[in-house]
Amino acid sequence: MFDSVRVRLTLWYLGLLALVLVVFSVGVYALLSQSLYQRLDSAVRNEARALAAAHERLMTEGKTEVEAAVTAQDERFFPRQATAIFNAEGKVIAEKPTRSGKRVRLPALSLLQPDTTFFHTVLEVEQGGQDGRRVAVRPVVSQTKGKTYIFAVSQPRDPVVEELATVRRALFIAIPLALALAGSGGWFLARRSLAPVVAMSERARQISAENLQERLPLVNPRDELGKLASTFNELLTRLETSFNQQRRFMADASHELRTPLYVIRTATDVTLGREHREEHEYRDALKIASEQTHRLTRIVEDMFTLARADSGSRTLDKVDFYLDELITEAARAAEVLATSKGIKFGRGELSEMLCHGDEGLLRQMLMNLLGNAVKHTQSGGEVRISAERKDGNYEIIVADTGTGIPVEAQPHVFERFFRADKARTRSNDGGGAGLGLAIARWIAEAHQGRLELRHSDGSGTVFVAYLPVPLN
Repeated sequence: MFDSVRVRLTLWYLGLLALVLVVFSVGVYALLSQSLYQRLDSAVRNEARALAAAHERLMTEGKTEVEAAVTAQDERFFPRQATAIFNAEGKVIAEKPTRSGKRVRLPALSLLQPDTTFFHTVLEVEQGGQDGRRVAVRPVVSQTKGKTYIFAVSQPRDPVVEELATVRRALFIAIPLALALAGSGGWFLARRSLAPVVAMSERARQISAENLQERLPLVNPRDELGKLASTFNELLTRLETSFNQQRRFMADASHELRTPLYVIRTATDVTLGREHREEHEYRDALKIASEQTHRLTRIVEDMFTLARADSGSRTLDKVDFYLDELITEAARAAEVLATSKGIKFGRGELSEMLCHGDEGLLRQMLMNLLGNAVKHTQSGGEVRISAERKDGNYEIIVADTGTGIPVEAQPHVFERFFRADKARTRSNDGGGAGLGLAIARWIAEAHQGRLELRHSDGSGTVFVAYLPVPLN
């Protein structure tokens, strides 16, 4: 039961509301109780003062202290109050009990101070009452006689106690009723508020690798649950893209690996199909197998590089080196390839370029770009590499005069296993597997740079690699 978020939210809400109601009720009850008891104390204190004033007035008019005491009490008679006037020794001069016969009791005389009202409670059960009486005792020095008289007034606490009991009963009923209503409302609101979560959970449970195109229901994209659903849907989109890329990668990889293997198997089967072959036939078969094995090796190495890049296990071995020297070395190697195909090779003037990065990976990026340029340029064409420092970056430009990349294929040139010429036979062209540019782009991005196709048409193709210039 407590595994449900709705139950926990409702219980937390009820607990917090109960705490607030209890604290509020206790505070209100305490303030009301204090106010009522202060009002009771004020009533008996004022009556004691009035009784003392009446007694003093009557003695000033010539009455004896006993006559004044009796008359003063007769003048200020209240049915539920008991009054008494004592002398300084605590002896009764005159008293007027309640109708039920309750009399005023004095506390110890040592507790009394002249012209100061002393309060105490007598906890005796009165007829029709339960909580005793509140007594105010006030010693007063008479201006007429010069003697001290003690005036005492008591009044039952029942009205205050009954009023507080009524308040307690009301709170005992109101608090549980409020909690019950709030709990029902909280449960309803929690269920209604979490209904989208339940719907998202049910939909998410149905999503697997086979139906990643499904998305979570989105009711209100502006609230928290809507933002959660949007974020999860974005995650599903990324997962779908990643799965599709992986499927496409596996399909393309299978195709790329299958072709060389098929060529090797065919060559060996044909050669071994007859018992007696000439030496040159065996050598031709072995040559074919060697070429295809080298191609398989390149494909596997490129796939391994990309796999390590995707997993983040390929760390960069960064060192300080001169980028212009690295470009010169790569250009010399590419020039050999270009010359063998009858292609002109040009290299721009290079200034000193201090760089901080993985020299091996950057060399591979340059060779991939130059190798692509040489491979797609016909005899008599030209391949050129140059570099310059601009806007805080090193711009490495590789240009060729090849046939160019079709416009519809240009957005896909950095995709893995992508080849613009779909009709080209991969088994006989000696080319790569369409991984070179993908690896080159990853190398540039791993160095906080980027690789772009700047231009490609019938006049040739231009790739530009941007690498950040070290701050120091």
